[in-house]
Amino acid sequence: MINFRFVPVTPHPLLSPYVAKMCVFESSGRLPAVEKKLIVPNANFKLTLTYRNGIVARIGDKAFIQGENKLSLTGMIDSPVMLDAQEDAETGAIIIEFNPLGAYRFFHLSYAEVKNQIVELGDLIGNQAEELQSHLAGANAVTQKLQLLQSFLIKRLEKTAPDPIYDYCINRISGSKGLISVAKLEKETGYSSRWLHTKFMEHLGTGPKNLSEIVRFKQFYHAYSTGAELTRLKEQIYHNYHDQSHFIRAFKRFTGSTPTDLQNSMNELSTKNFTS
Repeated sequence: MINFRFVPVTPHPLLSPYVAKMCVFESSGRLPAVEKKLIVPNANFKLTLTYRNGIVARIGDKAFIQGENKLSLTGMIDSPVMLDAQEDAETGAIIIEFNPLGAYRFFHLSYAEVKNQIVELGDLIGNQAEELQSHLAGANAVTQKLQLLQSFLIKRLEKTAPDPIYDYCINRISGSKGLISVAKLEKETGYSSRWLHTKFMEHLGTGPKNLSEIVRFKQFYHAYSTGAELTRLKEQIYHNYHDQSHFIRAFKRFTGSTPTDLQNSMNELSTKNFTS
């Protein structure tokens, strides 16, 4: 039987406003081939250090290999991801998830180009990533690796400034659980939908409407993945979606399955990754 766990880590106070979660993932090997290794979009960017073994992720028809002792950045994901260990052996990874406020404060890049992509950090920021990877490979303890990663991020954070209008919109989308309209954001900020879309593409890689759809589904899937039955979630479904067909389309888009099919194939990897 394969054993795996997500060990939560408390971020440094300077990072906590921008980090949705930080954890250490450990696995004794691959999950059985018959099990679904589903990771559902949660609106977060991910910085991953695979310090033992590697990880293979499939997004749509593309496969991405995150090699051992490599840092990789996962852009904004709006499709289901299938995840597994590269080799059937012990696997260890540190995962830092940035909320939508966070990524642009740490990395200056074209976020539209990394949407639904997993890219080695060295390909994005060059020598700084290569140097950090070398230090991380030489650190034996996971606690040392975590310290090196957080020190790196704090230094990058100190060199950037917030974007107040973008941050305001992100907080409104998060606070409304994805229910606020773009028209409402236009009215509250005084900026046009076209201007807001451009700003979101610059900092996030997707528009405010798409982000709201991910955030809206996230509220439902969190409850669903912790064991709540669909019949008990009907009130939440109809509060967030126009009708059942609207909900089913969103469910298939973000999970690749119908609710019934997924409920019959859920495993701890899918649930713990989302709720840990």
